[in-house]
Parts: sequence; structure tokens; C-alpha cells
Amino acid sequence: MIWTFDFHSETPLYLQLRNQVVLSVSKGELKPGDKLPTIRALSDESGINMMTISKAYQLLKSEGYVHTDRRSGTVIAEGVPSATASPDILNRLRLVLAELRLEGLNDQGILELCRTCLKEDL
Repeated sequence: MIWTFDFHSETPLYLQLRNQVVLSVSKGELKPGDKLPTIRALSDESGINMMTISKAYQLLKSEGYVHTDRRSGTVIAEGVPSATASPDILNRLRLVLAELRLEGLNDQGILELCRTCLKEDL
């Protein structure tokens, strides 16, 4: 799995990695049981500090997307972390919806945008 990083983005690198893993799982590119690269290997390949990658992996673990053990490394977890959206996700969604409305999209436009995004991810 090859991930790309924007070193000039306002989004921290650990969040860029976290987001790309979540999107890859959502799209089925990564499946339960698939191994993620070791922290050292990904650091060598990407040029990102090992502590930054470790922070991303710890975040993914705390969110339930991966699990780690000494023998198998970091692997994609079985099942969905939660059947309901967390308060943090709902707050982020509310912010994105507000930003879309401020850009002039009405409810129908927002729903159509959501449908387009969902189709792209499937």
C-alpha cells in the first residue's frame, strides 16, 4: 500500500496517514487481517519520523481500526469500531455541513455531493 503525504499541508502528517488508512479500509483496499507496514519500514519509505507514524498507529488503535501485537505487527481489525457515529465525528460532520452551506450549497446540493462521494468510495 502506497500512501502520499503533503508536507506543506496544514493537516499534520499523522492525521494524513490515519485518514488514508481509514479511507483504504472503507474502500475495501485494506481488509481485516491485512498487515500495515512496520513503523520503521514506513518511516524509511516515506521520510516521516517514526514517532509521527507511531502516533498515527496509536490513534488508529484507539479508534478500533487496527490492533497490534509483537508477533503479527499492526493489522486491520475485524468488524466496524462502532455501529453509531461518535460525538467527535458528528461534530466534524456538522462543521463540514456548515462550511458547505456557507459556500452556497443548499440541502439538496449537499445530499447530491454526499451521494457522489459515496459512489466514488464503493
